[in-house]
Amino acid sequence: MKGIEFGSRTYIMGILNVTPDSFSGDGIYQDVEKAVEIAERLVEDGADIIDIGGESTRPGAEPVTIEEEIKRAIPVIKKLSKRINIPISIDTSKPEVARFALESGASIVNDITGLGADSKMIDVVREFSVKVVVMHTKGTPQTMQNNPEYGNLILEIKDKLRDIIEKAVAGGIKKENIIIDPGIGFGKTLEHNLQILNRLFEFKELGSPILVGPSRKSFIGKLIGSKPDKRIFGTAASVAIAIKNGADIVRVHDVKEIREAVVVSDAITRSGEK
Repeated sequence: MKGIEFGSRTYIMGILNVTPDSFSGDGIYQDVEKAVEIAERLVEDGADIIDIGGESTRPGAEPVTIEEEIKRAIPVIKKLSKRINIPISIDTSKPEVARFALESGASIVNDITGLGADSKMIDVVREFSVKVVVMHTKGTPQTMQNNPEYGNLILEIKDKLRDIIEKAVAGGIKKENIIIDPGIGFGKTLEHNLQILNRLFEFKELGSPILVGPSRKSFIGKLIGSKPDKRIFGTAASVAIAIKNGADIVRVHDVKEIREAVVVSDAITRSGEK
C-alpha cells in the first residue's frame, strides 16, 4: 500500500460519507464534485487514507441496496482516484460494491462485519490482493446497541478477531494484508468503549495492525454532553490514548484538528524508541 509502513508512525484515515443519513451530520449525497473537493481538503489537512462509505452504519440505520451503494460511492472513487495519490478505502460489507470500488481506484476494503456479511468478500480481497480492515461488531446496525453484553469483553473481541483472521487466511488472504478494528461503538456500551481504548495494547498479540475509530462517537457525547460536530476535543483525547496503547491507524472526521493530536501523541509515545 503506497506510502504506508506500519510501525513508523500513526496514520490518519479521513472519513468521507456519501450518504444522506450519517450519524455525525457530515454526509454528502448525490454531489460527486462536492465529495471530491471535501476529500481533497482532507488530504491537504493531513489524511493518509480516504475512507469512502455509501451506506450508513449508525445505530438504527436501515440497509441500502447494492445498486444504491454503488451509485453513491463509485463515481466519487473514480473521480477522486485521478486527483489524489494516497490510498482510497471503500467502507462496505458487500463484495459487489468492493469489486467495483477496487476496479475504480480503491486499494483497501473496510468491512465492518469482519468478512461476515458475505463469504464472497474473501474472494474479492484475495483476487485483488489488497489490505482489508476487519472489524468486530455484535449484531447489526439495527440491533447492535440493544443492551450489548459480554462475559469477558476484551477476550471475546480478541477471540472473534482471531477467528476472522484465521478464516481470511484460510480463504487465501495474506496475513500481512489484514488490519483489525475492535469496533468502538458497534455493539458496545460506554464502559465497553472505554475499556477497549484503555486496553487496546492487548490486541497487539494478534499480530495485525490496529485501526480504531472513536471519532465523534456517542460515548464521547455521553461523557461531555455534546453533539457529534462538537466532539473534536473528546475525539482528540481518545485518539491520544489509542496511540499510546498501540493504534496504527485512527479513523476520524476532523483531520486537520486531530492531526495535531496525532503528531504530538506519536512524538511522546515514540520518544524512547531510538
